[in-house]
Amino acid sequence: MVTAPLDQASVDQASLDQANVDRAGLAQADHQRPARALPADRITLTGLRVRGWHGVLAAERELGQEFIVDVVLWLDAAPAAATDDVTLTVHYGELAEALAGVVAGEPVDLLETLAVRLVEVCLADLRVARAEVTVHKPAAPIPLPFGDVSVTVVRDRV
Repeated sequence: MVTAPLDQASVDQASLDQANVDRAGLAQADHQRPARALPADRITLTGLRVRGWHGVLAAERELGQEFIVDVVLWLDAAPAAATDDVTLTVHYGELAEALAGVVAGEPVDLLETLAVRLVEVCLADLRVARAEVTVHKPAAPIPLPFGDVSVTVVRDRV
């Protein structure tokens, strides 16, 4: 049997086709892997209002403004519920104080940076499997009418 030599375009297309098959197989394998289940229980803290001095503009650093923080924590509440023991769960009052300390503390330029710092505070408690933090900046210096600006970050315990 005589075969014609392959041109470069045919070789490139064959390589692309094989790469797509390989990627599809990996995606299917990943999809079949059992996902680490998150606890269904959540603690939610919304509307934490704290004055901070974050922002890119000098006036934001000088005058400060109110920031509003919303947090959702995923954790297993069963141990605390079974014993009615606050030491077996995240104490949301203490969490609020810790978050307020970050917002009122060292200024950063970006809401993204502030949100990541806050989510790290949430994940410092080893009982927390996932944390979602939204930072609102309702008085952001935008020269048009608007309702709110916010950044949300979600992090899982690795």
